[in-house]
Amino acid sequence: MAEPDLTEVKEATVATSTCDKRHCKEMRKDKLPPYLRDRERILYPRNTRALPKTPVIGGQPIEEETCMALRKVVFGSCASPPKVEWGRTGLTLRPYGQSLAFGLRTPRNTTRGLVTAVQAVMLKHFLFKCDRQDVGPEILLKPSYDRQIEVLTSAISEIIWRCAGGFSVSTCPNVVSSIVPKAIVALPQDTPYLQHSLHLFEFNSLEDLEIFIKRYLYLFHDEGGPGAKLLLYSAVLSRGLSKIRNDLEDPKASILGGCSEEGPISIIIFVLTGRASPHLHNGVLHVGDENTYAVPQWGVLMRSEVGFLVHESDSNIGKQPGSRLKTPSLPIWVTLCLSHHGVLFNANRELLRNYHAERRNITHSVNVKRFEVQYFTCGGSHATLTVDTRANETSGGSDAATMETADIAATPLEKLIRSKWQDALIQWNGTPVM
Repeated sequence: MAEPDLTEVKEATVATSTCDKRHCKEMRKDKLPPYLRDRERILYPRNTRALPKTPVIGGQPIEEETCMALRKVVFGSCASPPKVEWGRTGLTLRPYGQSLAFGLRTPRNTTRGLVTAVQAVMLKHFLFKCDRQDVGPEILLKPSYDRQIEVLTSAISEIIWRCAGGFSVSTCPNVVSSIVPKAIVALPQDTPYLQHSLHLFEFNSLEDLEIFIKRYLYLFHDEGGPGAKLLLYSAVLSRGLSKIRNDLEDPKASILGGCSEEGPISIIIFVLTGRASPHLHNGVLHVGDENTYAVPQWGVLMRSEVGFLVHESDSNIGKQPGSRLKTPSLPIWVTLCLSHHGVLFNANRELLRNYHAERRNITHSVNVKRFEVQYFTCGGSHATLTVDTRANETSGGSDAATMETADIAATPLEKLIRSKWQDALIQWNGTPVM
């Protein structure tokens, strides 16, 4: 009796197994709802790439006294552990090449204010620091991975360098400052991150600082990492602990002491101006009465590139930012609307170019009257609105009752925008992403 060919037996077994699997799959498919039976299999690309994790070497170990003073200035105490979220929140980028690829993502906690301010600085680089001038904002706001990394590196370096005094301008035009800025970056050498493993690196040029930040960008970027804390520590050390105490105007005060759910205003001002002042007004105000000496309150000393708008409540009119924050050099604002931080921006550099004409509401060739603004939060919300500052001019003016009714019906975001463009007509374009 001839023995069966093993090859034929194996092929027959494989064919039978394949048919059985196909039959079972078809039976399972018949049990599915109609709208799922013919659904194609879709593969969703992650659009994420891991940064190289170069071990941290060199630097000067942080001294125990400096470490304790740093924690006290930032968190208010060196005896209790720092706020947990600051060690678990990074400056994490969204998937590249997609909608909202310009944005950072972060949970809602006390780091949100800092991350939002970093987001505003990044938008400045995405929109106005691009080598190509013939590219529209739609493309600029869908950056490639390399562009994302470049902008995040530049934003972190710029913030630290500004806090070190690198962009300061002397108020006396004939005086040349001999002070050389010294930026300090605090990075951990141990993994997982430990407070006492911080090493300090000093830089006297922005170019060297950017090269260093790019090499260790993963420590700032990685989700669940200590990126927010490392940036805040580096900014505080670059500014100097004694100067931070002077900025806060209270030797016992701390940056995060008693802060709101998304962080204090002083962190926003710190990132935008390099000074951790809790005040929003222009220049210096001397506050006092007949029984006490006038005490100076230092506000914003020069016009900022990125602005700040606030709407906390209808009765909180007295805490509005001064013109140096309301009318920045570029049309980008960090916003605080009912305790939520976001970014409001426009892609037209000329929008705020004529500062005095805008304040007097005089028609000028570069004084744009109708324009779009985009609103974004690091939680993923996004909306586009049209602002028409000619509404009252074209309608011949509205009576007080009509304006009051419109103001009552306005959303908090619309009221925030009107804190900058009073009585403007605001329209929502499309459906906002929440």
